[in-house]
Amino acid sequence: MLYFISGFVGLLVGAVIAYILSNSRLNKKVQNRLEEAENQAEAIKRDKLLEVKEKFLNKKAELEKEVQIRDQKLQQNENRLRQKEMQLNQRHNDLQRKHQEADAVRENLEAQISVIEGKKEELEKLQMQEREKLEVISGLSAEEAKNRLVESLKEEAKTEAASYINEIMDDAKMTASKEAKKIVIQTIQRIGTETAIENSVTVFHIENDEMKGRIIGREGRNIRAIEAACGVEIVVDDTPEAIVISAFDPVRREIARLALHQLVADGRIHPARIEEVVAKVQKQVEDEIIETGKRTTIDLGIHGLHPELIRLIGKMKYRSSYGQNLLQHARETANLCAVMAAELGLNPKKAKRAGLLHDIGKVPDEETEMAHAEYGMHLAEKYKEKPDICNAIGAHHEECEMTSLIAPIVQICDAISGARPGARREIVEAYIKRLNDLEKIALSYPGVTKTYAIQAGRELRVIVGADKIDDKQTEQLSAEIAQKIQNEMTYPGQVKITVIRETRAVNYAR
Repeated sequence: MLYFISGFVGLLVGAVIAYILSNSRLNKKVQNRLEEAENQAEAIKRDKLLEVKEKFLNKKAELEKEVQIRDQKLQQNENRLRQKEMQLNQRHNDLQRKHQEADAVRENLEAQISVIEGKKEELEKLQMQEREKLEVISGLSAEEAKNRLVESLKEEAKTEAASYINEIMDDAKMTASKEAKKIVIQTIQRIGTETAIENSVTVFHIENDEMKGRIIGREGRNIRAIEAACGVEIVVDDTPEAIVISAFDPVRREIARLALHQLVADGRIHPARIEEVVAKVQKQVEDEIIETGKRTTIDLGIHGLHPELIRLIGKMKYRSSYGQNLLQHARETANLCAVMAAELGLNPKKAKRAGLLHDIGKVPDEETEMAHAEYGMHLAEKYKEKPDICNAIGAHHEECEMTSLIAPIVQICDAISGARPGARREIVEAYIKRLNDLEKIALSYPGVTKTYAIQAGRELRVIVGADKIDDKQTEQLSAEIAQKIQNEMTYPGQVKITVIRETRAVNYAR
């Protein structure tokens, strides 16, 4: 037991000694660590102090540099100010010197003016003396002499002015006539379209004559149904492989032709089918009319037209006038108007618009007793066209007074399009008869020696004897002939009556 206790005590003493030894070692390590930390802190402190000192020196250098730059700028500004001050002083000295020179010049001028005024007074006295001497010598006062001189100068100036005016007027007439012809010829040459032939029948071709029987139908019911639905007359005769569609309305003829084409292609031909096809074709033709109107306005560059006016323009495609297709005539007139307006310095767009619409009164949807120009003007006003365009439409056949410069252009271009060679077709016998009638009407008046119908019957020239009719009677004769032609004859457009009275004065120098 004793051994056990002594052993335990020995172990305990050993443990205590071991703890003391280990604690002393730990304290040494801590002491060493603290010393190392203090050394590191001291080193960091030195580094930071050096870094701060370096930044301070850099900042100080930068500030010194900025101060130096500012000092330089201030020095430059001071130098500029000194220079400007010197320049101002120099200018001030120059101005003072110039004022002094001007004062000296003014004093000199005043002295010269005073001398001139004295000489002027002296000259006036001399002139008065000379005038008095002249009045005594001539026996006329100065006022009378002046009046005589003015009268002689007036007469001379009048004579020279009259001669000069006549020369200018003759030159202007020659130039104006030449320029007008040039404009018209250039316009016609630039705008020329092909013409159509007016007719009242359309020939529908079929593959064989057996189809004629099917088109006629049992007891003619099919052909009667087609005629009733389309408003045309269908002539089926011995002409091989052809059927004639007759009607004065080209739209109805076109509807009948297209309906027959669809019926023959389909093969089913009976009254109910005919009515269905005709209704369908009518809708197609209406759509085609609207599309034609739109395409025409786009081609001509005309915008903003009312849809109803566009439809009427498309409807012109199926109307002819004296062998000339109305739509082609309207397009040609529109282009002519645009070219001529541009040559004359007017608005070509307005002129083209009026030219396109000038004949819309020829394609009415309802019967009217108004002239086509008046009805066209009424339609244009109804669909909100501008007043000058409406007036140009209504006045192109002189049904109303012209109030704008576009109106005579439309009238002239309409005549050019209709009267140029090949534009319109007319029966020769009727044409010759109308010319003869025009000349006979003029020859029936007393004092008329010769008559000539020219320009395809659009102008009648009447030559009268100078010893039988005076100048006033020529105007009355022209009006009477025009009234008689208007009452007794039918003619397209208008006829110009020109009465010519020629006076010849013959003398001989011996």
